[in-house]
Amino acid sequence: MNPSLYMFFLLTLFLSTIITLASNHWLLAWIGLELNTLTMLPLITTPHHPRATEATMKYFMVQTTASTVILLAGAITAWQTGQWALTQPGSATAILLTLAILFKLGISPVHFWYPEVLQGATMTTALILSTWQKLAPLALLYMILNNLPNNLLLLLGLISVITGSWIGLNQTQLRKLMAYSSIGHMGWLLIALVMNPKLATFTLIIYLLMTTTMFIMMINTTTKTTLDIGTIWPHSPTQASFTMLTLLSLGGLPPLTGFSPKWLIIKDLTLNHLAPLATLLALMSLPALYFYVRLAYFTTLTTPPTTQLTTLMWRLKHTSNYTPAPIAVLTTLMMPLTATFYLTV
Repeated sequence: MNPSLYMFFLLTLFLSTIITLASNHWLLAWIGLELNTLTMLPLITTPHHPRATEATMKYFMVQTTASTVILLAGAITAWQTGQWALTQPGSATAILLTLAILFKLGISPVHFWYPEVLQGATMTTALILSTWQKLAPLALLYMILNNLPNNLLLLLGLISVITGSWIGLNQTQLRKLMAYSSIGHMGWLLIALVMNPKLATFTLIIYLLMTTTMFIMMINTTTKTTLDIGTIWPHSPTQASFTMLTLLSLGGLPPLTGFSPKWLIIKDLTLNHLAPLATLLALMSLPALYFYVRLAYFTTLTTPPTTQLTTLMWRLKHTSNYTPAPIAVLTTLMMPLTATFYLTV
């Protein structure tokens, strides 16, 4: 794609998200979401490959369906209350909105499109889908939170954590694995949103940091499968070390940054007399931690004096050895600042 055109699409993507974040009107929020969707389509289909075309069509159909449901919910709200304010949906409208936002976020049980779209997109586009594209739907969820049934959100969050943990075990493609990782983290975020919106904001920031770091590492080292990740060390030992720490942080292993939101969420659940749910979440985080630790182990397969078990990749193109040091440090070593940051968010 032409660089100028690519920058235009990125700018439009940024502006459409800002429109949705700043809107207090159903129609304006819907326009922002639609503009956001239409901007993503050429980015997903950029490689001009049948798999990219298939991913683009899946993304278009799902996002259009979700936007239609949001517009329907807004029309019902206007018909019932005589106004288009985002913050005053009825009970039936709130359920419709929850369903539409779940579609847009790729949260279980309506997550089936999300791994397939990420697998058909490039790494850079997958990064955008996993991070920036979460902001607009989550902003709508924040706005209507007081009108949503808490028990439903807790149940959906638990289902997402279970789905992301168990199905992620069977993945060998890193983009699909990151998709199920995202589904699991969105489940934790939903539960945090019910407990404490400030905690949900903190969880979202940590998720964005960890996911961005992981995708940047994969882009820099051109790794796409679990087999490729074992060849990172000859390419860049520094990035291999950061990749291993980032994976362990994604799994929520203390004392890394990713442990902080899970720790605080389980604490809040226990204080609110939801210890069974906290126990289930802690148990379901173990399968996810297993596949993260497995990937972290793969990054050390080519370190001396380990026997070479994987075929080294031919990297004919010059790739930058740039290591995103600031964001990588935040991803791995921010846990000591958890209390200060959490209290000031």
